[in-house]
Amino acid sequence: MTDIGLLLGGLVLLVIGGELLVRGAVAIAERLGMSPLLIGLTLVGFGTSTPELVTSVQAALAGSPGIAVGNIVGSNISNTLLILGLSAIITPVAVQSNALRRDGGVVVITALLFTVIGYTYALDRVSGTIFLGLLVAYIIYAYRQEKMPAAASDGHTSAFEKAEAYDELHSGPIRHQSQTKTWAEKLGPIVPLVMALGGLAIVVFGGKLLVNGAIGIARSYGMSETVIGLTIVAVGTSMPEFVTSVVAAIRKHGDVALGNIMGSNIYNILGIGGVTGLLSPTEIPPEIATFDNFIMLAACAAMFAVAWSGYRISRLEGTALLAGYIAYVYVLLPK
Repeated sequence: MTDIGLLLGGLVLLVIGGELLVRGAVAIAERLGMSPLLIGLTLVGFGTSTPELVTSVQAALAGSPGIAVGNIVGSNISNTLLILGLSAIITPVAVQSNALRRDGGVVVITALLFTVIGYTYALDRVSGTIFLGLLVAYIIYAYRQEKMPAAASDGHTSAFEKAEAYDELHSGPIRHQSQTKTWAEKLGPIVPLVMALGGLAIVVFGGKLLVNGAIGIARSYGMSETVIGLTIVAVGTSMPEFVTSVVAAIRKHGDVALGNIMGSNIYNILGIGGVTGLLSPTEIPPEIATFDNFIMLAACAAMFAVAWSGYRISRLEGTALLAGYIAYVYVLLPK
């Protein structure tokens, strides 16, 4: 199989395996009596980021930090500029001020933290532990916020909206316990376990194919692994976010699309960065530390500023975000 075939095949397996893993894990959790809200914030929130997680860990284990770190940073850049831009072009995004101040601030702060660590430190077990600790704290905070009576009027957390976007795509409201229990009961006790374990195996295998294909493409076409990780791999592993956000936009739920993007950015840095640092400590490539991290930070700040202005992201502003991504890719690609 060619390197391009390996990469494409890996992407397909990552999407299929991730879907099976999330569905199986959710059904198991429901049978065990776990609340739909907690399922959404943890299993669905983290599960939908499985393609990025497995790819970064596999790349780090294979000694390819450009792909491992580039996937994290590139995914956040593509989420913010490419996916949010397209979503706003489809449907202007309405923004709730309280949610933006809360979660938009977290997005910018986590991007700033990753940028500082990349410039002064490495993605190792210490920074990985810090990231995961912050993610746990954020999920606990989000859970408490969603349990409050004023949660809907104050704006749902991005962690909730990330699960909501997945929920809308599959038209099976995870937060409605009566329906989700029916789904879990129909499957029986064995099928969800097989789905979860099978999905995990498929994701791991798909991640290996993707990383091998990306490394092969970089060597064959004279491109750096870092550029491949920041562009092709990052966009490919962000396909779940792309699909869920675009579907939410088409259904006129632009706020869900924005929440999905912000939630994904938080999970990418704190969750994927944290797990990668713990399992396979890796250096952050100098070119990412000195350029791409700052682009990620600037993109997150631009998203916050655009959303803050009038609490709405218009089609024109979405076009500007998309143009920013095109310009970024143009600068990266070899001339």
